[in-house]
Formats: sequence, C-alpha cells, structure tokens
Amino acid sequence: MTRSIIDHASTESQSEAVEAGLCPDCETDTIVHDPDRGERVCEECGLVLTEDPIDYGPEWRAFNAQEHDELSRVGAPLTQSMHDRGLTTTIDWRNKDANGHSMSADKHGQLHRLRVWQERIRTKNAGERNLKYALSEIDRMVSALGVPKPVKETASVIYRQALEQDLIRGRSIEGVATSALYTACRKEDIPRSLEEVTSVSRVDQREIGRTYRYIADELDINLEPTNPRQFVPRFCSDLDVDKDVETKAVEIIDLTTEKGLHSGKSPTGFAAAAIYAAGLLCDETIPQRAVADTAQTTVVTVRNRYREQLEAIDQQPVT
Repeated sequence: MTRSIIDHASTESQSEAVEAGLCPDCETDTIVHDPDRGERVCEECGLVLTEDPIDYGPEWRAFNAQEHDELSRVGAPLTQSMHDRGLTTTIDWRNKDANGHSMSADKHGQLHRLRVWQERIRTKNAGERNLKYALSEIDRMVSALGVPKPVKETASVIYRQALEQDLIRGRSIEGVATSALYTACRKEDIPRSLEEVTSVSRVDQREIGRTYRYIADELDINLEPTNPRQFVPRFCSDLDVDKDVETKAVEIIDLTTEKGLHSGKSPTGFAAAAIYAAGLLCDETIPQRAVADTAQTTVVTVRNRYREQLEAIDQQPVT
C-alpha cells in the first residue's frame, strides 16, 4: 500500500515536471523536438519523453502550389467575407467535364442556365441580398486599399453584427460597409486614415464618420486613438526618404506625444509634419507639397504642425 502511494506521488511529480517543460529525470528545461524521429528528447540526459506521435496532416506531400491544389481533397475554409460563408456550390465558368474535356454546344446552354439559377438561389431573402452586396463592397474597398485579409474578415463580422441588431435601417449599405471597414482597420492596427477610406468609398466622408461613431457606440467597440507613428513607415516609403529620417520622425512623435501635443489633431497631418521636421534636422530636403500630398493633408497643416513640434522639442524652426 505504501509503495503504491509512493509510485502515485512519483508519477504526479513527473507529470507536473513535463507540463512545466522540465525533464522529469534531470529537471532541466532542455527538452527538444526531433522531427526526423518524431520524438521529444531531453538534450541533457537523453531521456525520450514521447515518441511515435499521431500525424494529423495529409498523407501526401506537395512541393509547389499546383501540386497542392491537385492533391488536396478539401475545399476552402469557412469565411465571414462571403454571405453564405463559402458553403454553397459554385459552377465553374469553363465548359468542361470532370476529365477536362470540352462539352457540346447543347451542354453550354444548359450550364449557362444552371449558373443563372445557382446565383439566384444563393440569396433567399432581402437580408441575404443586403449582406451579399455589402460584403462585395467591403471586398472591393479592401482590394483598393491593399489591406490584409484579417481586416476584411473583421469588417465582415462587424457588418454582420450591425445587420443582426438592425443598425442598417435608415442608412445606406455603402455607408455602413465603409464604416465597418474603417473600424476594422483601426481595430487591427492597420494605419488607414478616414480620408484614404473615403477615397475608395461611394459615400462622402461626413456620412462615413457619422455612421462609424454610431456603429462603434451601438456595438460597444472601444478603440484607442490612432497613434501618428503608425503612418510614418508607409509615408516614408512613399516619399523614398532615408532611414535616419524615419527614425527621427518616430522620435519626434514620441517626444511630442508625451507632452500631449497630438491631442485633437489629425494623426496623418501630425505624422506628415514629423517627417518634414525630421528631414530638416537630418539635412534632407523634402518638399512640403510632397509630404502633404502623401498624407492627403494640406501644406498649411504640415507647416503649422512641424513648427509646433520643433518648438516642443526645443529645436529652432527653419524658415
């Protein structure tokens, strides 16, 4: 009885050591994975912790994208960016059978009619038609802005939530879709200004801003103010300035932000002014007009902000 209690306690201590990432024998954290043997081994004492693990991957190997597509037997993953989440069937536009052979002319007409009806039955009611159009708008704007796929997924989820809570009533589909995309960009920390989002939208900036505030309030989405330094790398890349200018611009933003100088000011204008001020301090000539156009702001804004920034960091403004 005493021996079984000791063995049980020893087993528990070994399990706790493994869970903590330690070797149960020498109690060191030198456990490594050997992919060739499929084992977890302690480098210090050579103890084999696990072996012959179950491989949940496919039984085939592919060395390029074409081989992967040919060997894969599953479809695309579920996505929120399609109104049916990608579950419905799509009839291919190529008039070929499963063996790749072209079909007869009679079959061409039949397939065309099938495609038409397939598109019609994918949306059952007005709500789904609304969602389908809105998600296509989000997809179009995402492509135009060049933002990553997670932003599109987040924007689609936000629009679905707004549709479920009946926040679309009395507002345009394009306005709500654009507001959802702008909210997603801020939520995913992707630096896109309201002016940039407006440039690819079908509605004006005032409606986007008003709808954005309404949706964020109703869906209880709490977002931190946009940090101007997020725009610096992209603006510097577009202006093709030296790396030292970019580093100095980030430094200027950090120093002036600590003093609260950015409060109530446009983050894009503030970032543009910091880049211009950094160019002056690094002896690199950057035209104010070029900086303003890149940030989609005015020359007056750049001129006023950069003077305030230089004064805040005790540097003499250059005229």
